Amino acid sequence: MRESRCVSATNGPGFKRSSRRKTSFTNYDENVMDEMIDRHLGSSSKKKIRNQEEMEKETETEALIALSLGFPIDELLDEEIKAGVVSELGGKMQNDYIVVRNHILTEWRSNVTCWLSKGQIRETVSAECAHLINSAYDFLLTSGYINFGVSPLFESQIFDETTESSLIIVGAGLAGLAAARQLKSFGFKVLVLEGRNRPGGRVYTQKMGPEGKYAVVDLGGSIITGIHANPLGVLARQLSIPLHKVRDKCPLYRLDGKPVDKKLDASVEVIFNRLLDKVTELRGIIGGFAASISLGSVLETLRKLYGVANKEEEKQLLDWHYANLEFSNAGNILNLSAAYWDQDDPYEMGGDHCFLAGGNWRLIRSLCKGIPIMYNKKVDTIRYGNSGVEVIVGDQIFQADMALCTVPLGVLKKRIIRFEPELPERKLAAIDRLGFGLLNKVAMLFPYNFWGEDLDTFGTLNEHSHLRGEFFLFYCYHTVSGAPVLVALVAGEAAQHFEGAEPVSSVHRGIHVPDPVQSICTRWGQDPLSYGSYSHVRVQSSGIDYDILSESIDGRLFFGGEATTRQYPATMHGAYLSGLREASRILKTTRARKMNQRKCILKNVPSTRDLVLNLFQKPDLELDEFHFVFDQFSTDPNSTGLLQVSLSKCCDDFYNNCKCREIQEQVSLDPLVKLYTVITRAQAQELLQVSGGSSDRLAFLFENLGLKMMGIDSLCLVGSTVACNVANSRRSRGWSRTVVG
Repeated sequence: MRESRCVSATNGPGFKRSSRRKTSFTNYDENVMDEMIDRHLGSSSKKKIRNQEEMEKETETEALIALSLGFPIDELLDEEIKAGVVSELGGKMQNDYIVVRNHILTEWRSNVTCWLSKGQIRETVSAECAHLINSAYDFLLTSGYINFGVSPLFESQIFDETTESSLIIVGAGLAGLAAARQLKSFGFKVLVLEGRNRPGGRVYTQKMGPEGKYAVVDLGGSIITGIHANPLGVLARQLSIPLHKVRDKCPLYRLDGKPVDKKLDASVEVIFNRLLDKVTELRGIIGGFAASISLGSVLETLRKLYGVANKEEEKQLLDWHYANLEFSNAGNILNLSAAYWDQDDPYEMGGDHCFLAGGNWRLIRSLCKGIPIMYNKKVDTIRYGNSGVEVIVGDQIFQADMALCTVPLGVLKKRIIRFEPELPERKLAAIDRLGFGLLNKVAMLFPYNFWGEDLDTFGTLNEHSHLRGEFFLFYCYHTVSGAPVLVALVAGEAAQHFEGAEPVSSVHRGIHVPDPVQSICTRWGQDPLSYGSYSHVRVQSSGIDYDILSESIDGRLFFGGEATTRQYPATMHGAYLSGLREASRILKTTRARKMNQRKCILKNVPSTRDLVLNLFQKPDLELDEFHFVFDQFSTDPNSTGLLQVSLSKCCDDFYNNCKCREIQEQVSLDPLVKLYTVITRAQAQELLQVSGGSSDRLAFLFENLGLKMMGIDSLCLVGSTVACNVANSRRSRGWSRTVVG
C-alpha cells in the first residue's frame, strides 16, 4: 500500500508538494496527544468546579481535538445526521450534542488503552446535557470512533446488545481483521478465510539475516502516514510500540554518486510545484473535460509551453519528482486523472510519518488474537441471496448470514472470485474504471551502515525517463529493523519492467554500494492474491468510484479495503478504517433485519423452506424420483429452477458406490431422503436423456453436470431467489405438469 504521501505539504486546497520539508526534530513522541490533553484539561476525569472561562477554554480544546480526528467543529457528520443522533437539526440540542460528542472523543483519546464507559462520561458531563450521552456514545462506539483496537483491557467488555448473526470475512488484511475484531466485540459469529498462509495481506513483514540475529523489513505497507487521528497510531500506543519519525532530510544523488547541487534541487522543486499549480488552474477552467485527460500529458505540455527543465540534470530532477508522485499513486502519471488524481488531499492525516519499530507484523499479530482464521482458503465463489450467503472454497462450502469481501481491487479486476448473482453493472464498471498499480521493493541487508545514522531516506536520479522510478528512493531501516537494511523503491513504469527482471540483476543494476549480505525482491504484480499494490484514480475515473465499490448488496454482501474508501485510499489506515466502517454497517443492517423479521412474523409470512416444500407438491416435471420446478416466464435453456431427488432403496447400487459420505450417512438414518440443487433447463434436459435407472441419473448429475445435492436448509440459503421467482410465475400464469416416462 501507499506508505507515504510523496507530496504532503500544501499551499492551499488540492496543491501537492514535496515531502522533503525542513525540520530540526529527529524523534516523535507518540504520547503527544496525552500530554496536550493533560496540559489543557488535567489528568483527572472527575467533575471539577470551574469558572465560565475555564469551561469555555475546555470546550474549545475538545473541539480542536475532535477536529484533528476528522469531526467538524460546529457541525454534524453526514453519518451522524443519517443516524438521527438528534431529533432536530440546528439549534441548542445539536450544539449541546456536539459538545458532548467532542468531550467523549477527548476522554477516550486521553487513554486509549482503557475502555471508556457511559458511566465515566456521566461523571464528567453536566446534568443539562446528560440526555445526549446515550446518543453520542452509542454512535461513536458502533461507528468505531472509540473503544476500538487491541488493548488487552477491552477483552472483558461485553456489548450491551447480543446477536446470533454470523459473518464470513474474505481476506485477513487490515480491513478484514479490523472488521472481525469489531464485529466479534458486537457479539457476531465471525470466520475469516485467508488465501495466503499468513495474515496481513499487502502488509507483509519479512525476516532477514541469520537466525537469532535477524532483522525485519516491511515489503508491503510500511509507513504510518500522518500520526494525528491515525487509528494505527492508536494501536501502536495500545501496544506500547515505539514509533520513529521519518526525518525530512532526503538528499538526492546523481548518476555518478555525487550529491545534487542544493540550489539546482530547490529550483527544480519550485518548477515541479508550479506545474502542479497550473494543472489545478487549468482543470478549474476546462471543468469536466479534465476527467478524460491524464496528469502526465498536462504536465509535459505545460513544461514545454513554459520552456522549463530543458537541461539534462534538470530533466532528471523533474523526473525524480514525477517518480515520487507515481510512487504515491502506484501508477504512471500518464494513467492518472488530471481532474481527480488528488481528490483525497483534503482528508490527509496530519502529523509526522512514522516507522513502527520491529515492523508492522506486530500490529497484524495483535489484531489476529482471538479471531478464528482459516489459512490457504482461496475463495472461488460467493453466493448471496435473501436467506444468507455461501462462500465456496474448492469442495468446501461455508455458510453465514452475511459476507464481507476485502480482497484487493486487482483480484476484483481479474474476476478471480465468481459472484452469484453477478455484481451489479454499476459496481463492475467502477471496478474497471479505477486504477490499480504497482510499487515494488528491494530489501537489502548490508554488513555495515554506509549511509550514516542521520538519514531515513535518500534519493537517486535516473538517466532515462521511462526508468525514472527505478531505485529512485531508499528507506533506511537501521533505526527500526535491528540491522543495516536499505529498501529501494521501484515505481511507475519501472515497476512494470521490474516484474520481469532477474532477481540478481534487480539488486545490482544501478546500485553502486557494497554487496548486500542478503536481498529480497517483491513482485506484487505477479501475486495471484493481489495482482498489484494499491489503487489510484485513473483517467475517466473519479472518487465516486471508491464510494460505489464500498456499496453493499441486498444487506448480505459487503465490501472493504483501501479501494473502498474515498477519503483514505491506498493507505494502511484507509484499509483499517474501512473495516471499522463495514462493521458499523453490518451491525446497523442486522438491527434493521431483526426489526423486519419481527414484522414478518406478525404477518405470518411463509418461510423459504415452506415455499420450496409447497412448490414440489406440484412439480412442473417428473421422472421417477426426480422432480423439477421452473420459472414459467422463462424458456431460456440457461434459466434456473430447482431439482428435488427422493433417495430411496431403489438406489442401493448408487449408495454402495457413492463417494459422498454425507449422503450415505443421511440414507442410513432415513430410508427416504429428499435432496435438492439448483439446475438449469438445459441441464435438466440432459439428465432426462440419460438411459438406465435413478442410479445412472444420479451418477450423471454428480460426475457430468458437476452439481452438488444439499438439504432443504442449505437450498434455502442459495436458492431462495429461484424459489421466489418460480412461485411468482405460478401465481401469474398458473401451473402445468409434465410426467416423463
